[in-house]
Amino acid sequence: MDLALLRTFVTVHRAGSFTRAAALLGLSQPAVTSQIRTLERQLGRPLFLRQARGVTPTTIGDELAHKAAPHLDALVEIAETGLDEESSMRTLHLAGPPEFTAERALPALTSLAGQDGHSYALRASFGTADEVLEGLASGHHDLAIATARPRGALLTATPLCDEEHVLIAGERWAARLGAGRPAGGGLDSGGLGRGGLGRGGLDPGGLGRGEALPLENLPVVEVHETLPFVSRYWAAVFDACPAASGAVIVPDLRAVLACTASGAGLAVLPRYLCADALKRGDVVALLEPPVPPLRTYFLVVRTGTLAMPHIARAHEWLLRAAVEWS
Repeated sequence: MDLALLRTFVTVHRAGSFTRAAALLGLSQPAVTSQIRTLERQLGRPLFLRQARGVTPTTIGDELAHKAAPHLDALVEIAETGLDEESSMRTLHLAGPPEFTAERALPALTSLAGQDGHSYALRASFGTADEVLEGLASGHHDLAIATARPRGALLTATPLCDEEHVLIAGERWAARLGAGRPAGGGLDSGGLGRGGLGRGGLDPGGLGRGEALPLENLPVVEVHETLPFVSRYWAAVFDACPAASGAVIVPDLRAVLACTASGAGLAVLPRYLCADALKRGDVVALLEPPVPPLRTYFLVVRTGTLAMPHIARAHEWLLRAAVEWS
């Protein structure tokens, strides 16, 4: 079986489209279509179902991709790095959400570079879960960090860590809710306990399910108009939907923290991202529920690529580092 045909097949399988595969391979779409038809004739079975938008692999197509892709990736690795392991510089392509990748993953991986005499180059890309998983499946990335577990056998996911979400506000808004800090640095007696808000908020005796904080008159800082972080928090803690709209919408959690600390409103952020600001008193945690909302990060690779040493080392290193993040 022609390896060039297999390479084209795996690229189409990962890209989900003859057009995208042609762009990745530097070929014309008719050339890609012709190669796939040739391979289908050789096998005597259809490998893809043609649809209005892209293609869907048949069962035989999925089985062939599962068997062939890891070996093709290994051959590409040999071709790119050569046989001299000591002198070759390997490149790891990592993708993930911007804040977590910048604050957690990249510092961990840059400390790995040069360890044990095996250095490698590192290239990072940022994107949403859908974007990084699609890029990984298409072969643009070697390793991806995502907040969604991928489906199917093409990608393999390992839970990396959980992040706790915290409801925070700047001093001005926290004080209005009875959560201001007195001179000693702690919460005042009428402020926040583990049960709920004190003066200006809810009964400090405790929050029941559905007793959500009244947000109608409070500005919210978020990453999107749909309020994904606030809505997820309200659903988990109060079993309710927040009655609020975004006052400041900015697509970066670090900017959300900066706006919240400057008094723009309240926000829900990962604890790792706002832990230092909480310690400094730049922001205040408005609530400490007994069971805080969590979101899981997954470390994802194309199935079979952990046979490549540089991907396996980065994968293992991130899993080790994640033990300290929890």
